[in-house]
Amino acid sequence: MDENGNSNIAPKNMWNLPLSVFFKDARLVFKMDSLGKEILGIAFPSALAVAADPIASLIDTAFIGHLGPVELAAAGVSIALFNQASRITIFPLVSITTSFVAEENTIEKINTTAMEKQLTENIKAKSNEVMLDDHALRDIEKGATKENGETPTESLAANDANTNICNKSASKTRRKKRHIASASTALLFGSILGLLQAATLILAAKPLLGAMGLKQGSPMLLPAVKYLRLRSLGAPAVLLSLAMQGIFRGFKDTTTPLYVIVSGYALNVALDPILIFHFKLGIRGAAISHVLSQYIMALALLLILMRKVDLLPPSIKDLQIFRFLKNGGLLLARVVAVTFCVTLAASLAARLGSIPMAAFQTCLQVWLTSSLLADGLAVAVQAILACSFAEKDYDKVTATATRTLQMSFVLGVGLSVIVGVGLYFGAGIFSKSVLVVHLIRIGIPFVAATQPINSLAFVFDGVNYGASDFAYSAYSLVMVSLASVTSLFLLYKSKGFVGIWIALTIYMSLRMFAGVWRMGTATGPWRFLRGRSLS
Repeated sequence: MDENGNSNIAPKNMWNLPLSVFFKDARLVFKMDSLGKEILGIAFPSALAVAADPIASLIDTAFIGHLGPVELAAAGVSIALFNQASRITIFPLVSITTSFVAEENTIEKINTTAMEKQLTENIKAKSNEVMLDDHALRDIEKGATKENGETPTESLAANDANTNICNKSASKTRRKKRHIASASTALLFGSILGLLQAATLILAAKPLLGAMGLKQGSPMLLPAVKYLRLRSLGAPAVLLSLAMQGIFRGFKDTTTPLYVIVSGYALNVALDPILIFHFKLGIRGAAISHVLSQYIMALALLLILMRKVDLLPPSIKDLQIFRFLKNGGLLLARVVAVTFCVTLAASLAARLGSIPMAAFQTCLQVWLTSSLLADGLAVAVQAILACSFAEKDYDKVTATATRTLQMSFVLGVGLSVIVGVGLYFGAGIFSKSVLVVHLIRIGIPFVAATQPINSLAFVFDGVNYGASDFAYSAYSLVMVSLASVTSLFLLYKSKGFVGIWIALTIYMSLRMFAGVWRMGTATGPWRFLRGRSLS
């Protein structure tokens, strides 16, 4: 018994165990209630926005391919280097911005609502103070005046004026632009990181491309340097655009960025043939069209955002610089751990020879396609959880996390079928080599069967970020990576191509398990699940 006389022994009901939370209301996974609509309303536009970039890059590649194999290879290496550099800065920036903006915006709404309520109470109190009593009302009928010479009509007029002032104050409070310190901080970091990335890639283009395999004397080196330096001029716009996407996600608005992104990439695709072929700029034209579209997207998002948020903080002290640095550093370690695992797997596959590497690269790209779709759900759960935690609405926290995870599992199962059947019958699309196709089909069981695991792992990332559990997310993945790297080396030596895929399956399973463990054991931000009725 506790101090209040309540029993400490939980009822013998499996639904009261924290781990059982993942099965809560599973029958509602397809229900389009308010929560289902809110999740999909954020997830669907977000997934489309994420897919827009690779689609545009694919079209870019098609145009560059008409210039010749040297230009295509040069652009491919430069894009890979640019994307890798961007990934290190983009992922932490966007993730922490989404959570911090959602949390801060929710708290400000709560404070604004409380202020408006107080103003309304003040209006009522003021009205009550100047209300005329029954005696004064009788004086009105007689045309009498008060001792101070003010007529009742004047008194009533003064009361109306006071009421109007209060109403205008309340209306002004509702209409004024919000100041979100985390949004201002995100833009500051986006600008600085973008400029640093641009300067680094421009000044160190040759040595960096050399590290990518383009040695002095290679016919690809000169066009690659030109393309990389021109494209790097757009780095500040890329980082700013993604920081602003994080801000909009924090507002649970993924539709506005989608319209801007689609319009920007449409412009990019339209400019490609004009600059590449009409003005005969070649590979430089492709880089220029990309840079122009990125700056137009950044400008459009900035103009829209300025209508909603006061982006200039009252003082530097209002910026959340140290909070961003602390959590950004944690997520940076996480990104490095993830990148290292996948890069190591590709490196080991390359040591097996060109045929195994070709098959591995094909399987890897298909294997990771679920991230584009699951990322939409991850964004949705992150934004909603960040708001719900700020409101201390733990019922919605639980319902949102479980519903989104259940949706991701269903998505993964569907992808398993599509990927398995599609890759088995469509392997020949990726290569004409019989040996490559044979190895692709050997990898199908791993690529297809792990889709539900992948989807859950990616969405658990969103769950952790929404709960602002950045430290656990970083430390757990570093531990997962250490175990996965060990398994990669051991299984690569004993089983070769198949061993690499077994190790990658272990890697994603451990990532998923880390998410299950945190929430399922009700630790960290999920302590509130202890003793709660989950039935």
